[in-house]
Amino acid sequence: MAKTKILFECQHCGLTTPKWMGKCTNCGAWDSFIELNEHQQEVVKQTKSTTSKKSKAVSITDIQEEEIYRFSSLDTELDSVLGGGIVPGSLTLIGGSPGVGKSTLLLKVGSNVASTGKNVLYVTGEESAGQIKLRANRLKSNEKNLYLLSEIRLEQILVELQERRYDFLIVDSIQTIYSENITSAPGSVTQVRQITFELMRIAKESDTAIFIIGHITKEGSIAGPRVLEHMVDTVLYFEGDSSQELRILRGFKNRFGPTSEIGVFEMRSEGLVSATDVASRFFNRDSKQSGSALTVVMEGSRPIILEVQALVSESHTSNSKRQATGFDNNRLNMLLALLERKTRDTTLRI
Repeated sequence: MAKTKILFECQHCGLTTPKWMGKCTNCGAWDSFIELNEHQQEVVKQTKSTTSKKSKAVSITDIQEEEIYRFSSLDTELDSVLGGGIVPGSLTLIGGSPGVGKSTLLLKVGSNVASTGKNVLYVTGEESAGQIKLRANRLKSNEKNLYLLSEIRLEQILVELQERRYDFLIVDSIQTIYSENITSAPGSVTQVRQITFELMRIAKESDTAIFIIGHITKEGSIAGPRVLEHMVDTVLYFEGDSSQELRILRGFKNRFGPTSEIGVFEMRSEGLVSATDVASRFFNRDSKQSGSALTVVMEGSRPIILEVQALVSESHTSNSKRQATGFDNNRLNMLLALLERKTRDTTLRI
C-alpha cells in the first residue's frame, strides 16, 4: 500500500511544501505552516490539476472573438466601474474597510437586478435574514425575486443553487463561508481557495454573475491568500471614511473592461446612491480666496475639479518643515526642490 505523502501549507500565502519550515520562503511569515490531512491534500491537487490539463495550440487567426453581453445594475456609477454593466458568468470581488458600505451597495444592486425580473440570491454569513430585512426596508429594496439565505456552509449553498436558477449571486462574505469537507477554520487559505474555486466553476458553467465581499487587513489589502485576487475576474475596492458622506469605488482588476474608472457614491438615509453632481463635491469656492487654487485631474474618462489649499509661514530654522494632506509627501518635496532649482526664488524656501 502506497504511503501518503505529507504536505504542509502556509496559512498566509498558500505555499505547499513536503517538509515543515519555520519561515515561509514566499511571504516571509514565521510559524505559518500546518500539516494537511488527506482530504485537504486532494483539494490542493484538484485545484492545481485544473491548470495542468493538456490542450492543443490553435492559431489566433482561427479563434472567433467572443461577444461580451452585459446587463445593467441600474446604478450608473457601478456600471461605469465595471466597464458598462455586469457580465453574466463573471466573478467579482469587492473589498473595503468595515462600515464603508459594501453590504449596503450590493443589497441595493441586488434589488435593482431583481426588479428587472432576474432571480437574485443574497447569501449572508455574518447577519441573519431578519437583519438583512431591516436594511432592505430602509433602502426600499424589497423585491419578489430577491431571495435571502443565511448560511455559512458551502454544501447548503450549492444545494440552493441547484434547486432554483439564479442570475445573480451575492456572497457576504467569503471569509465566513466554509466547506464541511475541509477541517480548516473559515477564512483559512485552504477554505478560501476551495470555496472560490467552486464559485468560479458555478459562474462559468451556469452564467451566473457572482459578487463576493472580502474583508481587508490593517494594511488595506484583502485578507486571505493572494490566489483569491488571481482567481476572480474583477477586483473592486471601496475607499472612504465611514464618517464622511462620499465613497469612491475603484477598480484594480477587470478582465472585461478598463481599470482606470472610478465610481463616486454618497451615503444617505436611503443607502448608497450615485453622486451625480461630482464636479462640485471636491471644492467649495464662491469667491476668490487667498491660498487656494483649482485644478482638474482625470480619473479614467471623468474630469474632476479639485481645490488645492496651501498655508505658508515664515521659518526661523535652516530646514523648514513641509507637510501635505491628501498628497504624497515625497513627491511634494521633489516638486518644491525642482521649483527652487529652476526659478531660484528664495520665497520657496520659506
